[in-house]
Amino acid sequence: MAQTFTFELVSPEKVFLAGEAEQVQLPGSEGDMTVFPGHSPLISTLRPGVVDVVLEGRKARVFVRDAFAQVEAERVTVLAEKAYDVAELTGATLSAELSKAEADLASAKGDDARRLAQAAVDSLSHLKA
Repeated sequence: MAQTFTFELVSPEKVFLAGEAEQVQLPGSEGDMTVFPGHSPLISTLRPGVVDVVLEGRKARVFVRDAFAQVEAERVTVLAEKAYDVAELTGATLSAELSKAEADLASAKGDDARRLAQAAVDSLSHLKA
């Protein structure tokens, strides 16, 4: 059996995803990162994007926005203001999120706000394609 760590992705509404994970790929604010069991501790903000998880023998993909991750050797916790299961994203939800991201980009003040809004537009556009 592969080594695992405890994974939780939590949104304000609920514990969105939880279980024993073999690995997770996170859209870190400074670039993507893959976490395996025994990873060094860190806390990172996440840019809008997809969290890929190998969880209990299955793969899960979750789009997150306004999120951060806390990584410990035996636990990863992602707190996200918005989270959507990529497999269940409907055209209407995807279009609404893309419209919001484009509006955020148009009204962004400052480089950081523009960078995050552009990341959301890019990620959502890729999912829509």
